[in-house]
Amino acid sequence: MLLTDVHAHLDLEEFYSDLDAVIERAQKAGVKAIISNGLNPESNRKTLELSKRYPLIKPALGLYPDDAVKLTEKQIKDELNFIEKNKDKIIAIGEVGLDYKYCKKKQEQEKQKQIFIKLIKLSKKINKPIIVHSRKAESDVIDLLKNSNAKKVILHCFSGNLKLVKIAEDISYSFSIPTNITYSQHFQKLAEIVDINQILTETDSPYLSPYKNKRNEPSFIIETIKKIAEIKNISINETSNNIFMNYQKVFSID
Repeated sequence: MLLTDVHAHLDLEEFYSDLDAVIERAQKAGVKAIISNGLNPESNRKTLELSKRYPLIKPALGLYPDDAVKLTEKQIKDELNFIEKNKDKIIAIGEVGLDYKYCKKKQEQEKQKQIFIKLIKLSKKINKPIIVHSRKAESDVIDLLKNSNAKKVILHCFSGNLKLVKIAEDISYSFSIPTNITYSQHFQKLAEIVDINQILTETDSPYLSPYKNKRNEPSFIIETIKKIAEIKNISINETSNNIFMNYQKVFSID
């Protein structure tokens, strides 16, 4: 089985005590790559260190919107320089984007947008895919990506309406579908209507577990594959092979 988890957070404390075992279970399940996404300066550095310890972990460095707005202009500039400096060590820029769930003030939303635009420009400059968060801000995210002419875009856990899904699909963005597709009608519908060639798989570990009251981890990615295979009415092997090829294409893996 060829499995990929394009969005996880293995640097978080939920994995401090047993990461060796988590990685071992992922390998046994057939996971060939786990993209661990940085959230802030500290998280980015931890993610890079983990990628040195575990070849299975592919690092993405970014600024999560809620974290980004807390930084000064100098801190943001320094972190963008840090990401650019480490461009040859990373597979993507992520996790970045917009999140309006707790950010109601227009001034803070505008700051999120300005930081996001800078990260989009950086992804184009260093020619890396960009992994995008878009909670309660899906329309603005699509608009900014379109206006910035972003190319290799992965929409993580995209919860926008079907009209926005169609717009993003037509621009050739990819959708990474999480393991909670096992019970989420929205992600089931997303898997149904989006072309298989634009689908990737993720866990968002330690979040969005397919199992109630259980921490998520990359080995559970098989549950996403099973559900997509069921929805698309194709075999599990065909599903996993197709999505693995999508991963290779989007992230330029030989």
